[in-house]
Amino acid sequence: MGIPVLQAARIGAYLLRQQLSGRKRYPLVLMLEPLFRCNLACAGCGKIDYPNEILNQRLSVEQCMEAIDECGAPVVSIAGGEPLLHKDMPEIVRGYLARKKFVILCTNALLLTKKIDDYKPSPSFTWSIHLDGDQMMHDKSVCQDGVYEKAVEAIRLAKSKGFQVSINCTLFNDADPERTARFFDEMTALGLNGITVSPGYAYERAPDQQHFLNRTKTKELFRGILSRGRGGKAWPFTQSRMFLNFLAGNEAYHCTPWGNPTRTVFGWQKPCYLLGEGYAKTFKELMEDTAWEQYGVGNYEKCADCMVHSGFEASAVKHMVTNPIKALAVTLGGIRTTGPMAKDIPLENQRPAQYVFSGHVEKKLAEIRAANPKASRRIEINHGAGKGGPQPTVAAE
Repeated sequence: MGIPVLQAARIGAYLLRQQLSGRKRYPLVLMLEPLFRCNLACAGCGKIDYPNEILNQRLSVEQCMEAIDECGAPVVSIAGGEPLLHKDMPEIVRGYLARKKFVILCTNALLLTKKIDDYKPSPSFTWSIHLDGDQMMHDKSVCQDGVYEKAVEAIRLAKSKGFQVSINCTLFNDADPERTARFFDEMTALGLNGITVSPGYAYERAPDQQHFLNRTKTKELFRGILSRGRGGKAWPFTQSRMFLNFLAGNEAYHCTPWGNPTRTVFGWQKPCYLLGEGYAKTFKELMEDTAWEQYGVGNYEKCADCMVHSGFEASAVKHMVTNPIKALAVTLGGIRTTGPMAKDIPLENQRPAQYVFSGHVEKKLAEIRAANPKASRRIEINHGAGKGGPQPTVAAE
């Protein structure tokens, strides 16, 4: 099924307005992280090892509405952490739908059976279930047995209740093309509305730093996968075919970090969803004060291996809009999986990585403690109490 016609039409109209207005930088998807707390501890995640004072923070409903009103993106992707732990999530989703936005609610599905009746099916609302492959692949990725089975059960339940359901799949360097293609076949047979796939990004704070893909391995992996699915036409990808063409090494895009601006409990994250190297108080400040030219493949060491959708989907969409005949050829003919790859962006002049994220964490902690010193003192006491150290709560709040 892929991208619904209504969504494609409305986003297409939005893109056309931006192009005709001559706007150089504009958002496509708001990446909202209303909390970092999660009920899983995946080895490849760089979002969950904050102190409890930060894990206990939540964006309010009002802050979530302000974020979309500020940036005006047509799509909101709500991630985390685990969004279903946020007690106001149903109200947040309703608020975005009332603003005529397309809402993608990303979840590991462990709480979906319990929470699903708080939501109503809508053509503009999609559950995006995190699944990084078949049972063995996914449970290994999330470091917990039984999660895959619960996710598949939740997919069936959501489909039975009339919801649009997709999966989001992150692949690492131990992914096997044949096995991944078979997994996509199995998921498509469930009647999914879409599949979003992306290579993993090496979060600097992730416990596992050994299994992230470099750019060459990413291209080889996706060629292997797509060649087993008629150039990608066998599966309902909810991504542009030009982005998949990029993953297969047939294009060499510069990233478009402002295409998917990120709002977290820290603020507007600079420069993108994947790198937290500074925070702006407003979307306007993010767009005007971020030194965009210092980031991206060829510009910054941390970006060297990145091919993630949050950085390059907007680049692919822009290419599609400006080269519709080429985009149509790729869509109709499928993605080329043999032959020479596009010449990649050279890395010789990239600036070295800077490790500044811990400073932002300390700054946020200082703000929290200054605002509520008694609560901070209670956390410090509880943090050291009990055998085995702290046990952070993951109950819905």
